[in-house]
Amino acid sequence: MKRYLDETPLLDFSNEALQQLIQQRQWLALDSISRVRAVYNFVRDEIPFGYNRADDLRASEVLRDGYGQCNTKTVLLMALLRAAGLPSRIHGFTIDKALQRGAIRGLWYRLSPRNILHSWAEVHVNDQWYILEGVILDLPYLQQLQKAHPERKGAFCGYGVFTDCMDSPPVEWNLNHTFIQDKGINQDFGVFDAPDDFFRQHQQQLSGLQALTFRLLVRYLMNRNVARIRNASG
Repeated sequence: MKRYLDETPLLDFSNEALQQLIQQRQWLALDSISRVRAVYNFVRDEIPFGYNRADDLRASEVLRDGYGQCNTKTVLLMALLRAAGLPSRIHGFTIDKALQRGAIRGLWYRLSPRNILHSWAEVHVNDQWYILEGVILDLPYLQQLQKAHPERKGAFCGYGVFTDCMDSPPVEWNLNHTFIQDKGINQDFGVFDAPDDFFRQHQQQLSGLQALTFRLLVRYLMNRNVARIRNASG
């Protein structure tokens, strides 16, 4: 299990900001199950869903951004879990871009690649590995989506969601797997010890111009749309 606790360039949990967070939240004083739940809930809800400039950001950069998507939240979650003495690893995939429809629209949706790089963290506790994909969407955002689509109680695809139970997706962790986008998976790359290893082998299938346009323009449009949904009233 030692390699699942190692610090890496992306999992930079000795960073002062991450260490201060762990101390302030007193996570190390909790038992292992409560520790997983506390770290998971922090990354899910206090790091709101949003699109960073790249997937392979250091955990400290994700924390500084204050928002994240599947890959960047996975990096931060893994770093905090390891810093709290909880072994973690990353599982990599691609997902169908259909689940992004609504968050990204119009021309930018049509130009985006069909397959989007995706990952989730897995934590080892009580002699079992648990999948923590449900960390991606913060509850305020998810709840607003549920309010906006009350008729969709079963399968739902769009706005960062691909689930077969929209009314009660398994996003709460209590010694169980959590999911919110897993129904969109179309390719499995397997398990990696650290995100550094995963991102060295796999990247988003974007041209140089697409990547630059996403970083400088498209992600801001997507984040504005996500914020609009999260802050909707009624």
